[in-house]
Parts: sequence; structure tokens; C-alpha cells
Amino acid sequence: MEIKRDAYLEQLKLRKDNGMIKIITGIRRCGKSFLLFVLFKKYLLESGVDNEHIIEIALDGIENEKLRNPKKCYQYIKDVMKDEQKYYLLLDEVQFMPRFEEVLNSLLRINNIDVYVTGSNSKFLSSDVVTEFRGRGDEIRIYPLSFAEFHMAYEGEYDDAWNEYMIYGGLPQVIQLSTERQKAEYLKNMFTNVYIKDVVERNKLQNVDEIDTLVDVLASAIGAPTNPTKISKTFKSERGITYSNKTISNHIEYLTQSFLISKASRYDIKGRKYVGANQKYYFTDIGLRNARLNFRQQEPTHIIENIVYNELLIRGYNVDVGIVEVYGKNEEGKTIRKQLEIDFVVNQGSKRYYIQVAYDMSSEEKQAQEFNSLRNIPDSFKKIVIVNGTKKPWRNDEGFVIMGMKYFLLNDDSLEF
Repeated sequence: MEIKRDAYLEQLKLRKDNGMIKIITGIRRCGKSFLLFVLFKKYLLESGVDNEHIIEIALDGIENEKLRNPKKCYQYIKDVMKDEQKYYLLLDEVQFMPRFEEVLNSLLRINNIDVYVTGSNSKFLSSDVVTEFRGRGDEIRIYPLSFAEFHMAYEGEYDDAWNEYMIYGGLPQVIQLSTERQKAEYLKNMFTNVYIKDVVERNKLQNVDEIDTLVDVLASAIGAPTNPTKISKTFKSERGITYSNKTISNHIEYLTQSFLISKASRYDIKGRKYVGANQKYYFTDIGLRNARLNFRQQEPTHIIENIVYNELLIRGYNVDVGIVEVYGKNEEGKTIRKQLEIDFVVNQGSKRYYIQVAYDMSSEEKQAQEFNSLRNIPDSFKKIVIVNGTKKPWRNDEGFVIMGMKYFLLNDDSLEF
């Protein structure tokens, strides 16, 4: 089965021969290699590039172990280049090579080579490394399948596709497995033997139990504001484990660098500033999160919030969690200050959207809860409520847009309604 990744392929086409190193990043097994070695290579061949001018090196393969040596890799590439015509280098999992930035910098000085590299760890995109490229590195971030990509490849109706996506997520291999047992075992195996193993080995961690337990805590609390101090207290009170704030912060950073989780900061909409230490954490693939919890905690409210967050990132938006301070009276008539939450404050250039995500809005109480936060935002940017289901979008009397999850996920421009 060939799963189309047209949006990413288009980004590669637009960057072809631009004189920069194309750096394709994302969680392992999300389809980076397939995009580069199958889809993009096919495009190059169809564009008239002959096979001898495409150099393919997968550094995570044992057959290329010797090419992890930077000098040997550079010499190999030079030896393959027999003439002055343009060559296209496709270099997979570049983080396996020490001092890889020196190799890439050297390649930048060769006029007739266009370089594409993939990496599964954002550490190699740190400010130091980007500085090494002197502004000539061009990142393209790849995610697991969006629901639209998943739905296009899925053989079945929308409802079945949506239910499966909510449970097993969008790693490309999962959709090709035929039974629920296979999918579950694949995801659990990937989490332990690929993702966690990568984090432990790359960061030389001694205490695997600590980061294992931290992942469980984060998986149980997707969409809930938290911070290292709060997590540390949880470990102490519930498990009797001393786990320092600094160690927790470091471990969260390692998980973020491996693209396993993302964090959303809290933004004070009225004060126009970021506030507090609390962050929200979301998993890059909801199937991996569910597998980590043995498919036990299937709370649809949090799962769809995670899916919407990922979809917004896939579309290239910057996403924060919003808070709005309001004043009201308590039962004794005293003025009190409250913080209302906006699920997502979404920015792209001059555009901004405020988004609430609701699994169910059938009761007036639930509607009031979702709308009240939006009512207290003191500006005129678009306010949207995404509700689970298949409803077409409409505007209520207050100008809020209410749209079903199906419309939001299957229409790239759904926020423009």
C-alpha cells in the first residue's frame, strides 16, 4: 500500500535546488524515509534525473555502518560523483553519524549536489548546529498520518476510520496491519524497543525506571496543566520515589527532542504574555499514548483534544493554551478572580483563531461552559468550537463558528469558514 503524503512532497518539490540542506525531521517510523526514498525519488526520476545521479544512504542500516564515519561517508559521496551534472543526496537518519554537521558543511561547498537529510532527534537542530549551517539549513517537519491521510488510505467508512484512528493513531505501519492484536503489539513494541530505548541510549540515562514512570504520568495526563514540581510531588506522595525537578525537566526535554511529545505553553490573552510554569503535554501519536497505557484510559475528551492539537501543528500553526481572567461574585457577594481556559490559541502570521474542543455539547450547561470562555476574549479574532461528530459548520447568534470534527479534519482550510 502506497500512502500519499502530498503536502510534504510538495514542500520538498518547492525546495529542490534552493542551495540549502533540506532537513526532514520527525518521530521515528512516521514516514520520513518513505517520503524521501520512495515518493521524492520517484518524483526525481519522473523529472528526468537518472538513477546514477541519486545517492541513497540509510545510516541506520547495518550495511552502511562504515559510512557512519564522517570522513568515509564524505569520501564515498565524492567517489560516486563522476561528472559535473547535478547529484541528489538522500541521507537517512543523519544523527547516527558523529560530527555530521562537518560533512554537511563540506557538501554545501560543492556546487552540483542537492542535499536532503532526515533525523529523528531535534537535538541535532539545536542553535549550535543551525549556526554551523550559517542559515543554509531548511527544516521540514513530518508527522504521523493526519486523519485526512489516514482516511484516504483506510478501506472503510468514516465512522470506522475515526474510531480506529482514536485508538491506534496514525503511524503508517499500523494501518497496514490487519488485526487489532497486531496493531496493539506493534505500538507497544515500538514504544519500548524503539522510542524509549532511543531516548535512554542517546542521553546515556542510568535509571530507566524513572523515565518509564514519567512517560506513564504524562500519558495519563494529556491536556492537563502540569509542571516538574507537581510531577515530583506526585512521585513522592503516590509512589514514595524521590525524583528531582531538574531531572524531570531534563527527561521531559529528552522526550520532546525525540519528537515523542510536544508542549503547549499557557498564554494570558488579556495580558498578552506567557504565564506560569504550567504546560500542557500532548503525544505526537495518540496510538502510542494509548498503547503506553495498555489501551485502558480511553477518555474521548482528552483524546480528541490531542488529535486536534496535532492537526493544528501539521497545518503549520503555532499553538498555545489560552487563559482569560474574569471577575465575578462568590456566594458571599465578594468579588473573586477566576481563570477561564481556551483550549487553543492558534497563530499563523497575522491570523489568529481561538478554539474550543468539545466531545459533547448536547446540554445547555456544556454549551455555556464552552461559550463562556470565548465570550470573555476582548478582541475580534475568529472563535471556533470543534465538536465530535459530522455536523457541517455554522455560526451562532454570537458569531462563534461551530463545526463537526469530520469537517475540521477533512478540510485543510476548515478554519477559514
